[in-house]
Amino acid sequence: MVKKIKIFRNFEINNSYKKSVILIGNFDGLHLGHQKLFNEAKKYKKKYKLKIGVVTFDPIPKMFFNKKIINYRISNFNQKIINLKSLGVDFLINKNFNKKFSKINCHNFINKIIFKKLNPKYIFVSDNFRFGNNREGDLRLLEKYQSICNYKLINTKPLKKNNRIISSTYIRKLLQNGNLSQANKLLNRKWTIEGKVQKGRMMGKKIGFPTCNLDIGNYLIAKPGVYAINIRINKDNKIYKGIANLGYRPTFNQKKILLEVNIFNFSRNLYNRKLTVQFLKFIRGEKKFKGIEQLISQIRKDLLIVKKIK
Repeated sequence: MVKKIKIFRNFEINNSYKKSVILIGNFDGLHLGHQKLFNEAKKYKKKYKLKIGVVTFDPIPKMFFNKKIINYRISNFNQKIINLKSLGVDFLINKNFNKKFSKINCHNFINKIIFKKLNPKYIFVSDNFRFGNNREGDLRLLEKYQSICNYKLINTKPLKKNNRIISSTYIRKLLQNGNLSQANKLLNRKWTIEGKVQKGRMMGKKIGFPTCNLDIGNYLIAKPGVYAINIRINKDNKIYKGIANLGYRPTFNQKKILLEVNIFNFSRNLYNRKLTVQFLKFIRGEKKFKGIEQLISQIRKDLLIVKKIK
């Protein structure tokens, strides 16, 4: 059984969580590169009998500074907690990233937050980690303060695949380009969206293919099109097979991005229920059809392909 993770919303942590191994970053997606970092941290946890803590920010700073960026996240907060638990994390500090916090001086961040409030034994960060007002703080500054603030900075080499660094940015590009299989490999799991079922225009039902409509919130918009999926309803353990269309439904002149899910051999009402949608395979890109009959014909072809996927 995986131990429960303690969640803090600020840096006022109990003394029992100080003198720990601390990892700082957004950790969006918690991909193989992140997993390598956490596996290194677990060695220190075991050797020195320490706790592992994570400092992350909400919203992601890039989303805070550019309000036009809405659909960006690979995973939501709930998914992050589940994945952090599996990686051996004992506590999480999920700090609200606001205007006041963004203005903090990089030296004050180290002295007043890292040293005085967190007081870690070890700090793990990535090569491109920046902090403080105007992103003035970096690895070199953290290294400089090691002896003063009594911590050890651990900077592991980034994980590469085919001479390319595995990063959240790279995985976002893979998903946007429809390269779901590669994205899933680098995530080390299937990319997943969680969302509540909302009432839609009932167009699917009218043409004989009823769907559950999910608002994707601030999840990344993967390549619009048809996907083979697995679905879990709320926290039920049962997994259902299905097909999904992620997109704007150009045949119906839909303006808002929508995730439509058709669950095979299922007829219950799911309004306001939470679905977990696991993306297995990208089938085809979104198309605008000349009419309903052409759309129905294509849906039937898509279903034949998806139902063969195990």
